[in-house]
Amino acid sequence: MEKSIITTGKTIDLAVAAALEQLQMDRDSVSVEVLENPRSGFLGFGATPAKIKVTYDDPNAEPEVKPEEPAAPKAALSSASRNMPKKKLPAAKQAPAVSSVPKMPTPAAAPKQEKPAAPKAERSESRQSRPERAPRAEQPKREPAPKKEATPLPEYVTPAEGSVEARAEAFIKGLLEQMESDATPKAYRMDEDTVLVDLVGENLGILIGRRGDTLDAIQHLANYAVNREGGKRTRINVDAENYRAKREESLERLARKVAGKVAKYRRSVTLEPMNAYERHVIHAALQDYRDVSTHSTGTEPNRRIVVSYNRK
Repeated sequence: MEKSIITTGKTIDLAVAAALEQLQMDRDSVSVEVLENPRSGFLGFGATPAKIKVTYDDPNAEPEVKPEEPAAPKAALSSASRNMPKKKLPAAKQAPAVSSVPKMPTPAAAPKQEKPAAPKAERSESRQSRPERAPRAEQPKREPAPKKEATPLPEYVTPAEGSVEARAEAFIKGLLEQMESDATPKAYRMDEDTVLVDLVGENLGILIGRRGDTLDAIQHLANYAVNREGGKRTRINVDAENYRAKREESLERLARKVAGKVAKYRRSVTLEPMNAYERHVIHAALQDYRDVSTHSTGTEPNRRIVVSYNRK
């Protein structure tokens, strides 16, 4: 059963954080609709906070049961009908007295002749005369979309000295030492233009950060450090515990859920701020939906996606 709450905050992010703390839920389990954007006012006067509406599913909520309406009271008898005298029922007629004259025996009634039953038509002929109905065509069942499986990494091979993989490992290893992390970077050549650096170790949640912010920062620094010497550019992707694939699947699930609500209620929904890659995942997931369209609004780092209803 869907429920919603309305919260306010100095900014939209603070309003969302207040709602999630109140509901004790994560961001992927709710949808956010911006009702009013925050206004700073002039010299502190006329400032208004951000106002949002958070919709979530509550499986424990019981459906509302309407109380049964009381039966309509019987119409009261009018005063005239109450004052009318009741009619007395006529007394039962007395049974006639039994005469003492003996009854004469009656002759036995002749047995009735039974009429011959008409022959019934055979059912088989009537069944054969009826046209047979064509069997209904069975509709194929819709199978759920298969889950994306994580791409298995190739066997790790120590990179050659001076290669792009070796430079990426050396830079990220020094960066992790400054962060006091014991994780080990392992570089894999995925294709001609892409190198994947997988962080292996314990307590990797600190390196991933909220919504992968820390992981994105490490990836950005690694791309700058490896490609600053010029030459052919190589894209460095940094991952930990297969976070990228899990995040992409979560974003696609969120996109389908929001698209269903937009098509049902015919109202636009604004999502939380996302980076360019996450916005690309949302756009790609909803590009084949005819009832909704997506566009981005705002400026970095607060650029958001708006899912709108296509009016026919």
